[in-house]
Amino acid sequence: MGILSNKIERDQLKAGDHIYSWRHAYLYAHHGIYIGEGKVIHFTRGAGQEIGTGTVLDRFIFSSSPSNSLDNPCPRCGDQSSLDGVISSCLDCFLSGGDLYLFEYGVNPAFFIAKARGGTCTLASSDPNQDVLHRASFLLEKGFGVYDLFKNNCEDFAIYCKTGLLVYTTISVGRSGQAASFLAATSAIISSPLRFLTTSFSGLTAVGCGLYCLSRLVSDMGVRRDVTKVPVERLVARSGIEHEVGPSETDKKD
Repeated sequence: MGILSNKIERDQLKAGDHIYSWRHAYLYAHHGIYIGEGKVIHFTRGAGQEIGTGTVLDRFIFSSSPSNSLDNPCPRCGDQSSLDGVISSCLDCFLSGGDLYLFEYGVNPAFFIAKARGGTCTLASSDPNQDVLHRASFLLEKGFGVYDLFKNNCEDFAIYCKTGLLVYTTISVGRSGQAASFLAATSAIISSPLRFLTTSFSGLTAVGCGLYCLSRLVSDMGVRRDVTKVPVERLVARSGIEHEVGPSETDKKD
């Protein structure tokens, strides 16, 4: 564990850990909550389709995605290739041939910025493991709404389980560091007027990197102000995962 890698061994896992594994040559990571006894609860659009478009293009984009099929089902999980929503899988099915990584909570700003790839850590603090496991198990039964690549994805699910925090505005991305990094990179490239202050390659690089880091930092759950602590029972009862209109004063994050 450190700045270069969050990779861990299986014997280091504890129930309540937020874990992830890279997919498609590090294109994106799939996230979940380890619940012990070799099982993971995670949120998905379907095996290997966590960044899918929801169209026929997914058939070609993800045709090489590793997953068990009817011809070779997992002896513990069975065939999960057609399942979506919040599901429980064995660790092998979750990893899908990839390595195991641990998502870090409560990191300092310098460490966060040094981890240039989003979706690996947050400044937000984790709740006790018993709270994490309760949320994950509750949502396994009740669901976590409709999967959305930018506002309600697997990383959003895992971060909510760990923190109980939800974004209550409708004008920004959800809790996902991966989505925030993508939008930060796009903004750094095309949106800033500061790019006109220099024409040198090194200058443009410095401006772009600075904007990327700042955008990632202010989008993190441990920094942003548009978040609220929502009990999982109220979240499900109000079906407010995508339509939470706003917190009461007592709900707002300090």
